[in-house]
Amino acid sequence: MFCVAPPELETKMNITKGGLVLFSANSNSSCMELSKKIAERLGVEMGKVQVYQEPNRETRVQIQESVRGKDVFIIQTISKDVNTTIMELLIMVYACKTSCAKSIIGVIPYFPYSKQCKMRKRGSIVSKLLASMMCKAGLTHLITMDLHQKEIQGFFNIPVDNLRASPFLLQYIQEEIPDYRNAVIVAKSPASAKRAQSFAERLRLGIAVIHGEAQDAESDLVDGRHSPPMVRSVAAIHPSLEIPMLIPKEKPPITVVGDVGGRIAIIVDDIIDDVDSFLAAAETLKERGAYKIFVMATHGLLSSDAPRLIEESAIDEVVVVTNTIPHEIQKLQCPKIKTVDISMILSEAIRRIHNGESMSYLFRNIGLDD
Repeated sequence: MFCVAPPELETKMNITKGGLVLFSANSNSSCMELSKKIAERLGVEMGKVQVYQEPNRETRVQIQESVRGKDVFIIQTISKDVNTTIMELLIMVYACKTSCAKSIIGVIPYFPYSKQCKMRKRGSIVSKLLASMMCKAGLTHLITMDLHQKEIQGFFNIPVDNLRASPFLLQYIQEEIPDYRNAVIVAKSPASAKRAQSFAERLRLGIAVIHGEAQDAESDLVDGRHSPPMVRSVAAIHPSLEIPMLIPKEKPPITVVGDVGGRIAIIVDDIIDDVDSFLAAAETLKERGAYKIFVMATHGLLSSDAPRLIEESAIDEVVVVTNTIPHEIQKLQCPKIKTVDISMILSEAIRRIHNGESMSYLFRNIGLDD
């Protein structure tokens, strides 16, 4: 784990007023590591609660201590069984609400379904649905980290604190990559160029953008609302109405905008799930002369065969992710995966909210594009 607490945080971390209860909503023990780290930093014990699955796969939550009039913080890290994880959270939030908790704050470092935040054909905006469910269950505040799209905050009618993991990743670059001054920050697609620019400006490094990669699920899916109307006969459209057709997109050959020859390439993004696009980017960078390749992201979902593919790939250095999502099994399968601990900033956010202090310290030097 790589994190060093600033002196001002170290002196305040264990100072909390009474009336705080910290719960973990996970029935999966591997998902409770982050909760334990946060509780240790705050100097409090984890609240007593039972979360388990009935034989018929129903989720049951039993709170085993009083929460009346208290600030309840429910920490939920997302397991591979994401739908069960969501139900555990919703049921626990509602149980605290009906037990007369003063406030119920959800600490959800990785917000599930965040990629489904836009309308696609005749689908739905699932992250909006999930936000409504959380608010309806009784959530009064949300602490999360590096939302896939910042606009997701607008789906809630409660306060949302979208913390950033970039300070910890930047610290890793400066302390663990000795020759990082010879690096270039890479966006594997134009969609992640803003994040790459933010890293590059803070490290005083150059930037490169890969353009023309294969179509992925997030960037260029056809939106059904722009489909031409189904015409059964010419008379179905008024003769004076000529609707201009949208020219279909055609991606150019893969191009790297920026110089990576003889440099360290650091690919940055918010989520590593299906690693195909990262592997393709690494191959392209190798062909363009990059001699070391790192990958950094906040949320390491690392689904399916991701660890094996990373181990066999052109990513010859490390993949750095934070512990917003448990991935200890993946680390055993792939030694290239390293973890940065972000429990410090989550515990400080909890302390400040509970004590009624300003959160602006945790958002210092963060601009609108970060």
